[in-house]
Amino acid sequence: MDNNERKQQYLRRLPGVDKLLEATGKPQAIPRQVLTASIRQVLDDIRKQILTEPGKVSSSDLSMENLAARALAAAHLILAPRLKRTINATGVVVHTNLGRSRLAESAIRKVIEASRYYSNLEFDLELGKRGSRYSIVENLLCEISGAEAALVVNNNAGAVLLCLETIARNREVIISRGELVEIGGSFRIPDVMAKSGALLKEVGTTNRTHLADYKNAINDSTGLLLKAHTSNYAVVGFTSSVPLSDLVKLGDTYGLPVMEDLGSGSFLDLSGYGLAKEPTVQESVASGAALVTFSGDKLLGGPQAGLIVGKKQMISKIKKNPLARALRIDKMTLAALEATLQLYRDPDAALEQIPTLAALTASLPHVEAKANQLAQALRQLAKEELEIELLDINSRAGGGSLPLLAIKSKGVGIRHSKISVNLLEKGLRQADPPVIGRIEDDWLIFDTRTIDSEEIELITAIVDKLTATNQV
Repeated sequence: MDNNERKQQYLRRLPGVDKLLEATGKPQAIPRQVLTASIRQVLDDIRKQILTEPGKVSSSDLSMENLAARALAAAHLILAPRLKRTINATGVVVHTNLGRSRLAESAIRKVIEASRYYSNLEFDLELGKRGSRYSIVENLLCEISGAEAALVVNNNAGAVLLCLETIARNREVIISRGELVEIGGSFRIPDVMAKSGALLKEVGTTNRTHLADYKNAINDSTGLLLKAHTSNYAVVGFTSSVPLSDLVKLGDTYGLPVMEDLGSGSFLDLSGYGLAKEPTVQESVASGAALVTFSGDKLLGGPQAGLIVGKKQMISKIKKNPLARALRIDKMTLAALEATLQLYRDPDAALEQIPTLAALTASLPHVEAKANQLAQALRQLAKEELEIELLDINSRAGGGSLPLLAIKSKGVGIRHSKISVNLLEKGLRQADPPVIGRIEDDWLIFDTRTIDSEEIELITAIVDKLTATNQV
């Protein structure tokens, strides 16, 4: 039989959509339109293969049973959630690509409650009339930060944009050249400033900026002095920058507000736990800044949000900006943020119960104990081809914070005599749930700083299944 005859014979054997639909059994868990679309796709794929590569199509490929199984598999793939639980074994605590900060259990419970039931999102229970959603966390933020007023929007980029658009639209904003930061997703201070309508006035040099540089740039068009914390990179060596307190004094002299974008933002000084000293929100507020902006889902350890704290007069203007409504947060974010902020009333509780803080400040013996537990579990698989070793490694804070800090950690390295480390990494990444590790020195490494104890059994089972046939 030549190829043309084979093509015609195979094409005639293809069933119609209705017949194949019947062969699937029409499972109730799969919507009919999804199953029908999957069937059409399977038939299209096999038809194209028949026409282009008939020699690679077998008779069994065309059986009703085989085609129905393919259609069901395709339908299940369509219905599978795209956002899924992932095991972070990278050692990067605030991993931007893996969802950043994990919520505390109390915050998770509040999100569930806010989602399941009605709430007083914008209803004043005392007065019995419409209220403001921002009042839910404003007093709490002021209590923790020491600020006069506060506002929360959907993320820190939105917070910066909203502040600049409100305070300095069509006016010059003076900022050090060395602070024109870019963070992930191509968020650039100059671009946000341009979108806000403010006019960029950069002063100083990349590595050194002095108070006189700001002073000499002030004119009748100046609307704001801006300081941006370089939280995701560091300039070292011959450097100089102006302290926020000195910038505030200069602003007071000329009647100009000063704003600081902290980026990650933190309410606790973590330097006592071996981490680098970062300016806290309280310190920035105490320095007299009119506005301080920072993220909710980085070092703070809460949900994605942009927090603005500062002088009441400034915050009042920002609240009246129509853009504030476009950037407002929803009830689930508010619920998670309020619960997270409540924990900061007791710093010890925050360190223990907020996963980001707990992971960053976990002692090396604690991390090592988990590494030993994981290594032992993997060795009990008794796979001769699998090499397992405890390794001294470094974790990272991530999330654009503490860029120079290498946090001492412990990891478990694995490699397989018959499977390359790259294929191992890919197989784990495509597992259910995915396990994301990192490759160093021909080891696939699981950093146990970012692995929960209850995930050890799951990782072991995934590795066992992945290496069952010595091929991925």
